[in-house]
Amino acid sequence: MASQKSVLITGCSAGGIGSSIAFSFAKRGLSVFATARNASKIDPKLSALDNVEVLTLDATSPSSISAAAQAVSHRTGGKLDYLVNSAGSGLVCPFLDTDLQKARELFDVNFWGVLQCIQVFKEQLIAAKGTIVNVSSVSGVAPNPYESIYNASKAALTHFDSTICLELAPLGVNVVSLITGMIKSNWYSNSVPQIELPKDSYYHPVIESIRDGMTKMDNKKKGTNVDVFGESVVKDVLGGKKGIVWKGALSRTVWLASFLPSFVMVCLFLLLHESVGLG
Repeated sequence: MASQKSVLITGCSAGGIGSSIAFSFAKRGLSVFATARNASKIDPKLSALDNVEVLTLDATSPSSISAAAQAVSHRTGGKLDYLVNSAGSGLVCPFLDTDLQKARELFDVNFWGVLQCIQVFKEQLIAAKGTIVNVSSVSGVAPNPYESIYNASKAALTHFDSTICLELAPLGVNVVSLITGMIKSNWYSNSVPQIELPKDSYYHPVIESIRDGMTKMDNKKKGTNVDVFGESVVKDVLGGKKGIVWKGALSRTVWLASFLPSFVMVCLFLLLHESVGLG
């Protein structure tokens, strides 16, 4: 396995972005380490491939990350060509009603977990002059209501990427910040808990509208097919793409909107998410 290019992907639960990326890398003959906090959630078709090894990796646990890194190093001779940080968690709730402990836990996965993985795998990435791919979101750019904490975590990750790419370039390590749009994946069922409001919430008049946004899942209707997305991402990564890469339905629209004054984007989202009945 040491002579093959290698890739480790976090957050490979079946039907998700990480899983589709893992399948695409495996199809191209790389040595793939598909990981998840609960390895039983990984697609059996993926784990059955000869060039895929399943590992347990909890991005919030330093010991879990270190154990995975040791296993990879043993099998690759101390090198890792690609690290794809795809593990993530969502939270849909009006900010005024958000449990701050849950907010901290989300940042532990979406932001601090990514940083921990990079630090633990740094020697292997530097040895391979490898590439880090951090899965961010258009939510880090667009002010999508009722997802403020998730939006903030992705905004922090995207800006972090723009800084570490400068720090890692002299060491030969490439950084890709993958800004994902709407994808037909199992994101909501895998990673987003159901919303429940406290009795004194101001948002009870619109709770069904918020829930509909989750249960009807526009991602499933209008999003890019997750396998098409994975193929496109892997082609770009193996082709040497650097910096910010926008992928998925609506990502180009958000990219164009990002050049507008911030108050214009806020007004657009107010029109798109008009809420009535809040007194």
